[in-house]
Amino acid sequence: MQSEQSHAIIDRRRSRCFDFIDLIACRVLKAWHLYTRQLRYGMGKGRRNKVLRLTPAKVNYIIRAKNNNISSRIIAIEMKISIRTVNRVWGYWMKNKEPLAPGKFGRPKTSLSEADKLLILEIHKEQNSGARRLETVIEHKYGRHIPHNSIHQVLLENGLAEENTKKKKRRKPYIRYQRDHSMSLVHLDWHTSKINGKEVCVVLDDSSRFILAGGEFAVATAEISIGLVRKVLKDYGEVRGIREVVTDHGTQFFANKLDKNGESASSFGVFLAKNGINHILAGVRHPQTNGKIEKWYHTYEKSRKLFDDFDKFLDWYNSTRYHESLDEKHYLQTPEDAFWSRMPQECNLNQFLSRMERDFNATK
Repeated sequence: MQSEQSHAIIDRRRSRCFDFIDLIACRVLKAWHLYTRQLRYGMGKGRRNKVLRLTPAKVNYIIRAKNNNISSRIIAIEMKISIRTVNRVWGYWMKNKEPLAPGKFGRPKTSLSEADKLLILEIHKEQNSGARRLETVIEHKYGRHIPHNSIHQVLLENGLAEENTKKKKRRKPYIRYQRDHSMSLVHLDWHTSKINGKEVCVVLDDSSRFILAGGEFAVATAEISIGLVRKVLKDYGEVRGIREVVTDHGTQFFANKLDKNGESASSFGVFLAKNGINHILAGVRHPQTNGKIEKWYHTYEKSRKLFDDFDKFLDWYNSTRYHESLDEKHYLQTPEDAFWSRMPQECNLNQFLSRMERDFNATK
């Protein structure tokens, strides 16, 4: 008797299984059939992927499936939604004879207040940076988080930004190559200004991006290059001297031709050797070696026109504008802040005396 009951139970289970297989096998798959992998690999057995939101296509599919007498459970497994959602869509159709209209996805959009818009324009005028950078600066200075997408919309409305599809891609992790301490290495290069046509040359500290000296000149010569390095040694030599200088193979820094004695020593190289400074030459046609100063000239072309003279622009860059490459976990830095904070420990006393002397001279 017990054996007959067990055989009957097995037969019923087999019958249900075959009915389910026949139901799946007899269905005509549509051109846009959704999520059949879930049934194929047994993902419907108590394990369900992240529930997805309804779309008009899904609503229409549910209605057609229910009209074909497919159970709500099978539809729910296949569509990755709950059985209750399937019943809700079907119940709405039976009652109103029209598909259920899915709600809008995502959080409701919030509009910025006029105060926030004025704050964005004010910080943009101060920093002259893009939306992503302004988001960090505003949060640092005012403790107010405004999404960079909202900031970008405000900049677009005021003609302060433009759409750039290349910048909408995911950014790659950025690897920085820089010296640990200020004055360990400086960069020099010449650049022809697109704003006024003058020749521009600066001395940029590798660690802090601080501009130690620079100017706009009528011509680019080795004498001016030497004068800029000499000025750096005069202004900061008491704190710490320059260890190394990176330049390209320009005639202002390197003798590309031999003289009548078969030598090729340039006046710039001789000056560095006399002062115990190591001269590093960048690879030919490899501007990446001097990339920090190349990037600085990009900032120069972008922001120089906002200032009456070069000195005001240089003061803004060194002391006002937060440099993204200098960001720390809990605070932002200007190049001047980073220059003094990245001095070696043994230079702290010299730094203190230099600042005291500068403050004393400013009060005269």
